[in-house]
Amino acid sequence: MASGSLTSSRCSSSSWTPKQNKQFEKALALYDKDTPDRWENVARAVGGKSPEEVKRHYEILVQDLEHIESGQVPIPIYRNTLVNGRGIADEQRHLRNLRLQ
Repeated sequence: MASGSLTSSRCSSSSWTPKQNKQFEKALALYDKDTPDRWENVARAVGGKSPEEVKRHYEILVQDLEHIESGQVPIPIYRNTLVNGRGIADEQRHLRNLRLQ
């Protein structure tokens, strides 16, 4: 989902566990943009992150959403999606039966 710039910005920030991401989401719902000391409160709710880290994590999330909404992120092809009138499973079966010469 990420472009090169998003990937590099993610790599430069600290890693986040699934549990921290869930706590981050809940904290964002609880502490909106008008909350005084928002990032301090979010950091405290997440645990193990500084206010600067949670603010940067939020900025990356906003960038991702902007890229998705502007159509810059390609839509993934799922197993049941048709390609040229054929299902992905049909394409995979066809490729398995090809022999290299």
